[in-house]
Amino acid sequence: QVQLVESGGGLVQAGGSLRLSCAASGSIVNTNTMGWYRQAPGKQRELVATVTRGGPTNYANSVKGRFTISRDNAKNTVSLQMNSLKPEDSAVYYCYYNSPWMNNPSWGQGTQVTVAS
Repeated sequence: QVQLVESGGGLVQAGGSLRLSCAASGSIVNTNTMGWYRQAPGKQRELVATVTRGGPTNYANSVKGRFTISRDNAKNTVSLQMNSLKPEDSAVYYCYYNSPWMNNPSWGQGTQVTVAS
């Protein structure tokens, strides 16, 4: 089991910035992927960005050039720097952890991001 604790989020004006952070604890293995998904009301949960322990990143097209994901392997943390935020970025953001040995990924409790126009 891997536990994820998120911090950050909140209310920001369009064009502003926010930073989300997530700390993982528990049965962490060297081969893993961490990242962020989001879910807006009435919509399915969608990928925002992921990063493997080795470094390769993956971003949703809608956030490329505005969001940057990073991780600290020594601390088992992942962060998401969100710049040039838009109202359509408003959602609950969930931290994500997965490895080849897990049947299902682990999820954080979610943190609300609201971008006012």
